[in-house]
Amino acid sequence: MRVPLSWLREYVDLPATETGRDVQAKLVSVGLEVETVEQTGAGLKGPLVVGQVLTIEELEGFKKPIRFCTVDVGTANGTGEPQEIVCGASNFAVGDKVVVVLPGAVLPGDFAIAARKTYGKTSHGMICSTDELGMGDDGTHGIIVLPPEYEPGTDAIELLELVDEVLDIAVTPDRGYCLSMRGVARETAIAYGLPLRDPALLDVPPPNAHGYPVKVSDPIGCGNFTARTVTGLQPEARSPIWMQRRLQKAGMRTVSLAVDITNYVMLELGQPLHAYDRTRVQGPIGVRRAQQGEKLTTLDGAKRVLDAQDLVITDDRGPIGLAGVMGGADTEIADAAESAGTTEVVIEAAHFDAIAIARTARRHKLSSEASKRFERGVDPQAAAAAAQRTVDLLVLLAGGTAEAGVTEITAPSAPRTIAMPANHPDRVAGVAYGRETVVRRLQQVGCDVYGQDELIVTVPSWRPDLAEPNDLAEEVIRLEGYENLPSTLPTPPSGRGLTDRQRLHRRVGRALAGSGYVEALSYPFIGDAVLDQLGLEKDDARRRTVTLVNPISDEEPALRTTLLPGLLGALRRNDGRGSHDLALFETGLVFRPTGEETEAVRLPVDRRPTDEEIAGLDAALPRQPRRAAVVLAGAREQAGWWGKGRPSDWADSVEAARVIAREAGVEVTVRADRHAPWHPGRCAALYVTVDGVETLFGHAGELHPRVVKELHLPERTCAMEVELDVLEQAVDGALQAPRISTFPVATQDVALVVDSGVPSDAVEKALREGAGELLESLRLFDVFTGEQIGEGKKSLAYALRFRAPDRTLTVEEASAARDTAVALAGERTGAVLRGA
Repeated sequence: MRVPLSWLREYVDLPATETGRDVQAKLVSVGLEVETVEQTGAGLKGPLVVGQVLTIEELEGFKKPIRFCTVDVGTANGTGEPQEIVCGASNFAVGDKVVVVLPGAVLPGDFAIAARKTYGKTSHGMICSTDELGMGDDGTHGIIVLPPEYEPGTDAIELLELVDEVLDIAVTPDRGYCLSMRGVARETAIAYGLPLRDPALLDVPPPNAHGYPVKVSDPIGCGNFTARTVTGLQPEARSPIWMQRRLQKAGMRTVSLAVDITNYVMLELGQPLHAYDRTRVQGPIGVRRAQQGEKLTTLDGAKRVLDAQDLVITDDRGPIGLAGVMGGADTEIADAAESAGTTEVVIEAAHFDAIAIARTARRHKLSSEASKRFERGVDPQAAAAAAQRTVDLLVLLAGGTAEAGVTEITAPSAPRTIAMPANHPDRVAGVAYGRETVVRRLQQVGCDVYGQDELIVTVPSWRPDLAEPNDLAEEVIRLEGYENLPSTLPTPPSGRGLTDRQRLHRRVGRALAGSGYVEALSYPFIGDAVLDQLGLEKDDARRRTVTLVNPISDEEPALRTTLLPGLLGALRRNDGRGSHDLALFETGLVFRPTGEETEAVRLPVDRRPTDEEIAGLDAALPRQPRRAAVVLAGAREQAGWWGKGRPSDWADSVEAARVIAREAGVEVTVRADRHAPWHPGRCAALYVTVDGVETLFGHAGELHPRVVKELHLPERTCAMEVELDVLEQAVDGALQAPRISTFPVATQDVALVVDSGVPSDAVEKALREGAGELLESLRLFDVFTGEQIGEGKKSLAYALRFRAPDRTLTVEEASAARDTAVALAGERTGAVLRGA
């Protein structure tokens, strides 16, 4: 809602020194969202005056029409002589009154005006259009032509109200009354503590039997319908400048006088109106639901097929308008330029059901200024006043005559009342407002309040959003100032904090981030298509999904059973946008139904569910293990002065699993495996020990080339996915910090030759066990194959670090530990020392 400050001052006597910024601050303090304050006419400097065109000479030889004009500007130019001006527009004629800017003036945008030679003539100023004055588009894209009554030399800055401030307010759905000057003025009056001149307080004649016949067949959809008739309109009458300028500042274009007046009253009072050309209406006006398949051509020229739930305005021919949304073309007000303009109009001011209008507007994808107000709630008691205001303006500005007949059809209704304890706002806000403050604030918003400790509040007709005590409490709190509410932090009970499970999950995320991975959060939805692309077999457990009743997308109707689709999608998008070196991770829940879930029960809302009911609800849920996953592509180590760098490979994904396991103090056993969507020759199964039993907790490796192709991923993309719940079960007590020994380390290197099919992990496990407690760390630093060690063999070189906590080890002690380790490795894996 765009609110010109000059218009707002008509209803509230704001201090003369108050600027738009000051009003913005006040309105924000009472809960309105004022997005911007626009300064119209900023930088404008005169002389800018009314001029009368005396002569027009058409200049020949140019690609576009050029006219050399003489214009009477009175004494504004200091001489009283006609002003010579070159102009490229052609929508004015000799005798027209126009707006002229003279040399020495400055237009918006710091555009200085001076005499200049152009098209072979000297132009002493410029004849202005609305765009050049910053007035916006008036639809003509031409010169401003003024009514004939203004004298040449009249100050056009004041006449056109060019200097003003416009507040742009973002009105929330519950504050529909602020889509009007009346509503904003009420909030402004409350904010400043000033009286309001309510524009809806008009003398309205009572309904009688002589009004235009109206029949309402759906009183639920239309609770109030007021009709007034004005005859004898002058078709050539134009909207006055003050009305045009207010409409322009409010963001609306001028159309014709009758239409402009209905738009003006809608902006003023918040009541949408519609004017029908009475000569085009055949028979009584009716309000009913449309018949399925009925057709209507609306004012925008679109032919619409109506739905049975649409509320329509009719005459004897059928629908002539979509109620509360847009009128029909058959009864449109005739333009003054037509051979026979409209001279008789029927004014409609009705109140329609908000839900019905909202659904119709969305069904037809037709949002209008009227529907925007009706669907947010319009004052049902403002219809008669809005109709009267429209009639008064038509009589005043168009020379019309108001017929005595008044039609008003109203469905019976009672004022809404709410019972509320007087201290309810105090308890909601935690502030002692007191009864007097509560009553005063509620009366300011238009409520009638009775009672002492228990208040009976009658809600004003323009506030349909006030329905329960909490709504009234909100009104008191916002008017007293949200900024005055105390900030009170809750006191947590002692002895509580993060659980061991939560600490582990946080440590895992920090460890992966510290290893160079970037967290990516994806939607937990998948479809069968991505499962096919991952190459999952038909009997794979990951194909058993939980299907949603109302999915966001029909392509992803199920809950995810693996984290990889979302992560791989993020990797693909980033790679497609030029980021080729990627390492992403995610931790989150997956949903793995077991088939044993029971049917969910509907829990009561009037009491706390019993433990049995909650347990029944839990039994209906699928298993939801928490998992962690990483995906890699491109360079793992960047090239630079420090070295050549290297690409990411399957070993990096395995190392990511080890990083996670180290946060739990758990060792990972790695074995070769075949598991989709990984490459069968580069897939590792990851095991941890749970209660003495090796348990699978995830997979890592390079993705299968077919999967990479199907998902349009970079070549050699790698991934890892593990189940954190299994890792948590493998934790043996609290994580112990390592002891730091002050004694020196003894390093021993061994190279063992084994069969090429022996996993290095098996050799490493035997070495650790054989080395005993003196072994501090073990690292595989080289793998070699070649003729020197024989066909089907490989050499594994390990660095063993020994250290004692209480003494310096001798060479004999370190060598003995190494020999014991080698012996056990030879016994279990057939390893022999290289060169032995």
